[in-house]
Amino acid sequence: MDFSLPPEVDEFRRSVEAFSLERLAPQARERAHSADYPWDVARAMAAQGLLGLTIPEDKGGQGAGLLAAVTAIQAVAKGCPRSADVVQAGNFGPIRTFAEYATPAQCERYLPGLLAGETLIGLGMTEPEAGSAVTDLTTSAVPKGDGYLVNGTKIFSTHSAEATVFLVYVRFGPGVGGIGSVLVDRDSEGLTIGEPSTFMNGERWCQLYFDDCYVPADQVLLGEGGFKRQISGFNVERLGNASRSIALGRYAFDQATGHLTTRHQFGRPLAEFQGLQWMFAEAAVKLESAQMLLHRAAVAGDRDGIPSAFDTAVAKFAANQAGYGAADVAMQAMGATGFSTESLVEYCFRRTRGWMIAGGSTEVLKNRIAEHVFGRRFSQRGAAS
Repeated sequence: MDFSLPPEVDEFRRSVEAFSLERLAPQARERAHSADYPWDVARAMAAQGLLGLTIPEDKGGQGAGLLAAVTAIQAVAKGCPRSADVVQAGNFGPIRTFAEYATPAQCERYLPGLLAGETLIGLGMTEPEAGSAVTDLTTSAVPKGDGYLVNGTKIFSTHSAEATVFLVYVRFGPGVGGIGSVLVDRDSEGLTIGEPSTFMNGERWCQLYFDDCYVPADQVLLGEGGFKRQISGFNVERLGNASRSIALGRYAFDQATGHLTTRHQFGRPLAEFQGLQWMFAEAAVKLESAQMLLHRAAVAGDRDGIPSAFDTAVAKFAANQAGYGAADVAMQAMGATGFSTESLVEYCFRRTRGWMIAGGSTEVLKNRIAEHVFGRRFSQRGAAS
């Protein structure tokens, strides 16, 4: 069994790495510490054909598949960790869900700008009382004329500070079957976007308030009964999260190994101390293992149309643990240098920590894995009173 990348994908990887090291690496630190979305990078990515890799050619994408997109994220991160977010936004998450289920008219309206790096789609899923328990969401879509009135609140929304359109999970009716989604433009009447808040990793988000926000019927992405299809697509989004976790963990790891070979203490290089050697040996094993699980999920998705919930849960869990662990080891080994903003190691540490929460927390992932192990579902809800 060959665990290496297919020749054409490996050639693609080398090309993207060269582009990132030459064009993106020189400003990597400045981008990492800027709260603004790097629109210049998005346009450059579009020109390189790195947006829409997971989207079929007949919809305007590259049609290259999940493995190519995963590879692109990691190749870009080699030179600029922050820029990997742009590849993620152009291939995973709401853009892929949108492309999967949008009507031809919706695709024609939104995809050209998204794939050109000129516009950005955000996700409105989490609510104040519905985080991991997303089926408890209360944001409603009530029929009104030829459309719907949307009322509710979304928090922690991806790219909410910059997005030009939002894919919003709403409730058309009771129960899981009543959940679907709508597309809401940023300038829609009845949508108020709150002041930006900042996560520990530097990303910004804004609270979204829907107050009788009118959404025409042709802006419905999936109506009642669409939740299960939407959430199955969310499994694919986890591959983008996993890719960046490994990529940024490896970036910090590589920075630290270079530091350990040149930094001397007590008359010899830090790399000669066995305590540090063992830390990096263990981190290397976890990174390599997670990479294989990620590739397995991506290849299965390209073969079967969508990766299984088990494959994506295992891949993201392993990647989150490996990426954060590698960044943690790198920071510890580099001491004050790694802890300083003069190094991107601390940035990688903060980002990888956040991905253990976003896109399905590591605890939720372990629940999914356990369900596969035991062949049954385990409800996390308390007994009805």
